[in-house]
Amino acid sequence: MEKKFIGAGLLAGLIAGIISFVFARFYLEPVVGKAIDYEGARSDAEEALAHAAEPGGHTHGEGGELFTRAMQENLGAGVGNVVFALCMGAFFAVAFTVLWSYVGSRHPATDPRTVAGALGAIGFVAVFAVPFFAYPANPPAVGDDDTIGDRTGAFLTISVASVILAIAAVVLALWLRPRIGGFVSAVAAVAAYLAGVAVVLAFLPSFDEVPEPVRNDAGQIVFPGFPGDVIGDFRVYAIANQVILWSVLTVVFVLLVGAMARSRAADRAPAVSSHG
Repeated sequence: MEKKFIGAGLLAGLIAGIISFVFARFYLEPVVGKAIDYEGARSDAEEALAHAAEPGGHTHGEGGELFTRAMQENLGAGVGNVVFALCMGAFFAVAFTVLWSYVGSRHPATDPRTVAGALGAIGFVAVFAVPFFAYPANPPAVGDDDTIGDRTGAFLTISVASVILAIAAVVLALWLRPRIGGFVSAVAAVAAYLAGVAVVLAFLPSFDEVPEPVRNDAGQIVFPGFPGDVIGDFRVYAIANQVILWSVLTVVFVLLVGAMARSRAADRAPAVSSHG
């Protein structure tokens, strides 16, 4: 059965990755294109300003792109989406297998589809929502190259901490359930999870690195700052893309688990009737 769960997770991840990529290709990638265009135009403005300040200087032309923009937004983004979704599907299946082995053995009447649906919601919050809330995704040209290591480390730290705290919260809820009831134990687990996240965030740095306007020596703006609407659109579509991915992953996995449960029940029915 464990192998079937893993297979279901991979299939659900594949479908979710394809659908989320289609959404990203038509909504997210055009916003990325605007950010890249801004980055190029800003670089030209800064170079022109530097050249005007030092007439004797020379410009530094950038080398050709290793991968064209068309390849990046189609093949690159497609492979990235699908691989990420497959990984999430595999992890989802492993987490479900562990959780169901505990819940199913102690509460046989529990519907596995309910457990899978709850796991999908927990996974979305722990893997994406909390890290995104702490460090929202930014389009190209937003962020300082000198702090990329710090930003990456902080994001990975809150991501790992969020997953670990979510696992601890689930364990806490299962331990408290027979003692204080399902609803109260769930509320207590959520409160403990949020408190743990707040503590971790208190020790992590914050970053505000949206490019400001380019100014000349007289203080006049020669090129505008990064457009706020591009950042807003990028983050909205990034959230929508992950909502689609996790929703499809969870729904497909729930359907596959339900089909496996019905098939298993059908296999048992003849055996029971033959002993009647």
